[in-house]
Amino acid sequence: MIAIASLLDQNASDRVTDLTNKLETKFGLSGVKITPYPHLTLLTAEMPDMEEFKEYLELTCLESRKITVRTTGLGIFPGQKPVVFIPVLRTLPLNELHARLHRDVSEMSSEMGVFYNPNLWLPHISLALGDTTPEILGPVLAFLCDYNFNWEITLDNLTILQKCGNYFLKDDAYHFGRRELIS
Repeated sequence: MIAIASLLDQNASDRVTDLTNKLETKFGLSGVKITPYPHLTLLTAEMPDMEEFKEYLELTCLESRKITVRTTGLGIFPGQKPVVFIPVLRTLPLNELHARLHRDVSEMSSEMGVFYNPNLWLPHISLALGDTTPEILGPVLAFLCDYNFNWEITLDNLTILQKCGNYFLKDDAYHFGRRELIS
């Protein structure tokens, strides 16, 4: 299973990295670093033909323009290991990109991540996941309440994240409006 994500612009990436480093120092939470790049996941899929898929992403990016998104507040996906995240507000350009990717990739893939269906997708930037507990949630949220999460972020790429051992690492990344691979 791969993830198709958009890496955050430098300012947002620095903010997220600063927060995740503080959560690791103060609470020992480092699970979010399974993906070492701050990002917004657009969908997950099982891709039998990666070459066809990469050609599709390159063409899609050539036809795409930068998207400005906004974030606000904090969110929680509950469970035994709750996920703490910054919600990304859905806009028409973001919804259109996501719907196009979901429609086209579902035709190429053998399996799609269910939570990335356009009717279910909740775009977000994870701050803590995998090593959280319900007991630590209160102190973590109290700590995060001191921060402002009303951000503006520019999305300008589609990046393939692939599981490598215990991590999800960058495979390929493509900039919107340009025919070049970014490393």
